[in-house]
Amino acid sequence: MPLVFSLAWRFRSNKRQNGFISFISASSTVGIGLGCFVLILLLSVMNGFERELQDRLLAIIPHGEYTAVDVNGLADWQEEIRKLSDDNRISFIEPFVKATGMLQKGNELKAVEMSALSPDFAEQNQKVTQVTDAQWQTFLRNENAVLLGQGIMQHLELKIGDKVQLLLPQITNDLSLRAPKSLWLDVVGSLNLAGELSNHLGLMHMSLAAETLGVKNGAQGLRLRFNDPFAAPIIVPELGFAMAPEVYMSDWTRTEGNLYQDIQLVRSVVYVALILVIAVACFNIVSTLVMAVNEKQSEIAMLKSMGAKDSLIIQTFMLQGLLNGAIGTLWGVVLGVLMASNLAQVAHFVETLFNVQFLSGDVYFIDFLPSELHWNEVVMTAIIALLLSLLATLYPALKAAKINPAEVLGH
Repeated sequence: MPLVFSLAWRFRSNKRQNGFISFISASSTVGIGLGCFVLILLLSVMNGFERELQDRLLAIIPHGEYTAVDVNGLADWQEEIRKLSDDNRISFIEPFVKATGMLQKGNELKAVEMSALSPDFAEQNQKVTQVTDAQWQTFLRNENAVLLGQGIMQHLELKIGDKVQLLLPQITNDLSLRAPKSLWLDVVGSLNLAGELSNHLGLMHMSLAAETLGVKNGAQGLRLRFNDPFAAPIIVPELGFAMAPEVYMSDWTRTEGNLYQDIQLVRSVVYVALILVIAVACFNIVSTLVMAVNEKQSEIAMLKSMGAKDSLIIQTFMLQGLLNGAIGTLWGVVLGVLMASNLAQVAHFVETLFNVQFLSGDVYFIDFLPSELHWNEVVMTAIIALLLSLLATLYPALKAAKINPAEVLGH
């Protein structure tokens, strides 16, 4: 073993070492490991939330919407679909009519946002709604059929096969209100939607909604989904300005973007906070080495009197401190990777054991703790911890190299 490694390990594992120094040394190792463990775990949770946001919520809601300024709807929307279909960034396009009104059953009322869809685009919409094949086929055959979110059905105590009344407000050209139009719809299925969407979203036929609301062109606008939903804020304006009719433009970040922004904010705060935790733990390395240098002045003086150069002394104490950081980083990374890889199972076990629920499916778009491990973040965490540990050793190592052998041995 090279001399510098031998000296560093001997100084670190010396059984005659002051007990307080050993305690501070162990504290620095544990602190660094704990910081790495929590950082890897929380970053994996944030990655998991971002993945579920994309796979679940963004699979249901449109990534971009173009709504006609004209009250009669979007003129020549079939041609607009044909032109947009040539863009390889778009995965799906469909026309829509949006009807906001009230559902009534008996004395109970519930506000609802009805998305009216065309059966011509049935295949993709069935994947999004996640209803059974039988319910979807029944919906396609019956123009008066409606699919309602589970939250709406629970609130109105509806079941499949019931009839429900839909009240749609009428707005005249002078913005005055008339008596609402009433439709009786057949409940043919429930939508397994995410979080709050289940409490206010329903699906009906576009032709019926257009006729009821007086949308003469048959569609109010177009809805798009992109291969990369996070590119929607850039793509939506680009395509919207190129369209012939005047349209209002919107993307998912305006309606559900607060959730994505919260995830990114928490990720940044967690990263900064836990890096500071690791940095504070590294200050214990400074304390440990400073006390070790003061305790081992005679050994350092004898080494220098035997011909040891300052560089050897500096490398010895830097390596001693780096060993503390490396051991802490190693066990922190290992535990962090193991926990992040099995977080869903561990969380479920804790929920079952203590009869608690961390996330409610009625409020959030998922009812479990997601986790997705990114190895680049694991490597970055380990590198940052080792660099901070190395920086913490500089001052004590330089102080050790400045010890005067004649002065120390003379006493």
